[in-house]
Amino acid sequence: MNLKPTLRVFVLTLCAVLPIFLLLQNNISAQSDPVTEQFGPAPATPSGPLSPALQFAARVAFIDSITLGTWDDNQDLALAAIAKSEDPRLAWIISDMLRFVAASRPYSSLTRAASKLLGKDLNNDDSWPDITNHLIAWDIPAPPNYLDFKRAIFTLNIPGWENLFVEGDIDWRLVSWGGVLIDKRAYNTTDEGCNCIPAADNPDVSNAEDAVWLKDEDIVFGIEINGEARAYPRRIMEVREMVNDTLGGRNLGIPYCTLCGAAQAYFTDELPEGIDRPILRTSGLLSRSNKVMYDLTTHSIFDTFLGRAVTGPLAEKSLTLKQATVVTTDWGTWKREYPKTTVLLERYALGRNPDHYNKRDANGPIFPIGEVDPRLPVHEDVIGAITASGKPIAFQRSTALIALMRGDEIAVENIKLELAAGGIKAVNVDQPNSPIASHQAFWFAWSQFHPQTELWMP
Repeated sequence: MNLKPTLRVFVLTLCAVLPIFLLLQNNISAQSDPVTEQFGPAPATPSGPLSPALQFAARVAFIDSITLGTWDDNQDLALAAIAKSEDPRLAWIISDMLRFVAASRPYSSLTRAASKLLGKDLNNDDSWPDITNHLIAWDIPAPPNYLDFKRAIFTLNIPGWENLFVEGDIDWRLVSWGGVLIDKRAYNTTDEGCNCIPAADNPDVSNAEDAVWLKDEDIVFGIEINGEARAYPRRIMEVREMVNDTLGGRNLGIPYCTLCGAAQAYFTDELPEGIDRPILRTSGLLSRSNKVMYDLTTHSIFDTFLGRAVTGPLAEKSLTLKQATVVTTDWGTWKREYPKTTVLLERYALGRNPDHYNKRDANGPIFPIGEVDPRLPVHEDVIGAITASGKPIAFQRSTALIALMRGDEIAVENIKLELAAGGIKAVNVDQPNSPIASHQAFWFAWSQFHPQTELWMP
């Protein structure tokens, strides 16, 4: 190489320093990555099919143990082979198994295997959330034939889900058991008991004056359609979690996810030709701590937070339900704003008053959700809406409420916030007679299902 001495020294120095610089850059990037900071570096993940020996080991450990109802040395040997595979994809199946296992021996064996696959010491008495949070945060791919394993594990443990575990536009890795059974009762059997969270169909209502059982400070979810208002007390919705109703001449499906702090209302009429009204039910499943609802008639699963059918005949028809506005407020303010409001009868609360809101989840979500958007605390209340351009936007409720009460205007694109019966709703600036659907939710839920959401700042 014919280089001048100065240039040659520079080139040699650059060649020596560049690898160190790149290494430092990588370390800085890793340190600034919130997932790596919280969960550590993700393990290397292979691709391609499982070997025949590994497929056999997976069947012995995950399927035979349920079918035979035993756990012995055969399962431990199979798990040892799985742990030695260095294939963290298999930890997804271990996570599914852990959700249903209670006995100490299999729970410990499954936990040790998952810890080795993930390169983390996750051995504890309740390892399932830790293992699953790592898998979600690292976005570890599912193993080949994952749905077959998952369907077998879930349906062999708890019958009733056979029609739900099918291929579709759903990430089955993120689906877990919420600890309750599926509500598969027929339509209009509200009063029929079940070992499930029982939806209320066409519930009876009273006027405000007769609802003496409600205190003014009790939280209600208020909906107004075509001039007709109705209050759905949180005390009832925490027991029912789903209402199929008719209000203002429109059919509605109203899910409430206690874990997400979100009551939503979907129109279940005026649908495309050939689609009957979906009858929404609670499946007993969760996706990132959000309840999974399904249609009783077609067994189509919906993304509860977005109202989009993701499996079954309704997904094949690309059905997405339109939302109505839900205002979270207190009973006293709602009935003053809407003196002719109706309200569900007390008997739908089934004699219970759980009111878990911000109590059970005080230390964070109780089901795995992976990484959380750090811009707000996980359980901060936000008002969420979608702009005309399709951009999701969240407004911190506490901040927005103060701003609106002092007379400030809050507007983004075509969305304007207004005070509404003690709560907050979004209105359409461009088309005042065309309401914009909005509802309240915990920040972790809104930001997970709208990962590109804008966060309004005053």
